[in-house]
Amino acid sequence: MGALKEAMKRELKLRGYSPKTEKVYVRHVEHFAGYFGRSPAELDLEHIRQYLFYLTTEKKVSTSRRDQAVSALKFLYGRVLGRPFIAESLPRPKKEHKLPAVLSTDEVKRFLDSVRNIKHLAILMLMYSAGLRVGEVVKLKEEDIDSDRGTIHVREAKGRKDRYTILSDVALEVLRMYWRLYKPRDWLFPGDRDGRHITIRTVQKVVEQTRIRAGIRKPFSAHSLRHSFATHLLENGTDLRYIQELLGHKSSKTTEVYTHVTRRDIMRITSPLDSISNPAVPSNLSMSRAPAVRASNAHTRTGHTRTKHTRNSRPPMTDKENK
Repeated sequence: MGALKEAMKRELKLRGYSPKTEKVYVRHVEHFAGYFGRSPAELDLEHIRQYLFYLTTEKKVSTSRRDQAVSALKFLYGRVLGRPFIAESLPRPKKEHKLPAVLSTDEVKRFLDSVRNIKHLAILMLMYSAGLRVGEVVKLKEEDIDSDRGTIHVREAKGRKDRYTILSDVALEVLRMYWRLYKPRDWLFPGDRDGRHITIRTVQKVVEQTRIRAGIRKPFSAHSLRHSFATHLLENGTDLRYIQELLGHKSSKTTEVYTHVTRRDIMRITSPLDSISNPAVPSNLSMSRAPAVRASNAHTRTGHTRTKHTRNSRPPMTDKENK
């Protein structure tokens, strides 16, 4: 499918899709063609449904990855092969509504205190203090930092949109320390290869290593720093509309997810148990560890003595009763 792949790449470029999206779409189409061992031009809607069923039941891919596959195949058949009737018939998986992983302010401090490299500290501080995506912070340049206005210019972010976000005074001071030591030229955070910026994967590894070093058992990713930024702003009373602008969200619905993880309003709610003036805690409650209870169908064993239950002594609940 060499010619078809090139045609797809050309169409993606003409329509202004990002290089990352181009790579993802082409990979999904290659997997689709490889599954049947035939060119997608020779396949129809039933083949696509069969492939999506395979991804769901056998490969057990995530909902987001299956949705990517649908988007890639919709683009291929609708825009490249000129068969929009197939594209319109493709079923999308039901979206998952997962809450983002968010760190507390104490955890953020522990996390940043565990960073051992000034360059890494500058990167992670900018991500948390400005709500930057990892793909945004690695592409920053010197001219994007406006210390006079206290802003960061994020260029061609998700959806090829530019935006401004805030520049923290603390992050700026660390950034200046880093600048004096490293004196970067092309990119603010250059990588190991000349003329290239630090990779996204490198930053992700730094986050995971720092998390372990900080002793934070809660699983989180580099993107969780952005989630924590938004949540902490909301808890401090920042209007949701401003948070939407700082994050670069197109829809306010995307930003509203942080209202489900903020502790600002949840902390005002009192549990019904705590509202009981004198909760009934038995005074003779034993604080020693309770002995393990072992159940069988008809008998219990104590030491070497086998005891048969009488009609009036109910045996422990059996598996059958538990069902």
